[in-house]
Amino acid sequence: MKRILVTGGLGFIGSHTVVELQNEGFEVIIIDDLSNSSIDVLEGITSITGKKPIFEKLDLKDQSAIQQFFKNYTDIQGIIHFAASKAVGESVQKPLLYYHNNISSLVYLLEEMLKNRVNNFIFSSSCTVYGQADVMPITENAPFKTAESPYGNTKQIGEEIIADTSKTTNLEAIALRYFNPIGAHSTAKIGELPIGIPQNLIPFVTQTAAGIREQLSVFGGDYPTADGTAIRDYIHVVDLAKAHVAALNRLLDKKNKQSFEVFNIGTGKGSSVLEVINAFEKVSGQQLNYKIVDRREGDIIEAYADTSLANKELGWKANSTLEEALASAWKWQLALK
Repeated sequence: MKRILVTGGLGFIGSHTVVELQNEGFEVIIIDDLSNSSIDVLEGITSITGKKPIFEKLDLKDQSAIQQFFKNYTDIQGIIHFAASKAVGESVQKPLLYYHNNISSLVYLLEEMLKNRVNNFIFSSSCTVYGQADVMPITENAPFKTAESPYGNTKQIGEEIIADTSKTTNLEAIALRYFNPIGAHSTAKIGELPIGIPQNLIPFVTQTAAGIREQLSVFGGDYPTADGTAIRDYIHVVDLAKAHVAALNRLLDKKNKQSFEVFNIGTGKGSSVLEVINAFEKVSGQQLNYKIVDRREGDIIEAYADTSLANKELGWKANSTLEEALASAWKWQLALK
């Protein structure tokens, strides 16, 4: 059984990816510092798959702890790296926290994995690397723009570090630039579990519908779009998780065409915030109390993916609709009550 390390494996995307890896027969070790996740997620994963992943509570900013980890686990064949701070708005307020957490941990992890001859690496990147792209849909060839937020900048820098490292070492890496993950597992045993006030749209939508939040703020009603609200590409988290398995198999089977490859992971369709609200009201039967407020610093007008490269090279595509993803998010919210 191939042993895979998943950092940030108790987070939203990480936990769903662990489930898909276990379902495909991989043995998974999770590293998580629990700074933005809950140990309860481990029970959810185990309940779904019938297999409990190995769990190590570890801060990747602690280089000696990573060194000890690789001494303890000598047969890892691949790493999927999710562990990072991820809120655009928070990164604008706390840039040094984001640079320290997202960049230091990546560098330490790469150093130690290469010392220990672990060469296969998948990086959790983001469509934020494109900034406000000039052309829609966005292809992998779209140039990096000056990042709109420190979070986006850490993803750009992270990719550059990996690309440079792959040129002079045995590193074989894939960066998955994903768009906006939403939804939850069909069992409602794992899902998006923000600590404190949600920074992302869908948890705020579901919490408002559930009465936990009084009102949903829609940031900006004056964008140059059909209804004035920002447009994003919302992908079901299970579809996204399956893309990680496809990318991992590409590396393990040595089918990658370059030592560093990048793929957009999205649905290829953009939806405005008001379209998402209307779709949620339709699938949930709930009326949302929302108010259009000022734009949020760091946000862009629109972003949706051209996924043809991932479809062709990874043999992967997104299968779930926006409505299906929103229905699963609502089911998860109700299960939390």
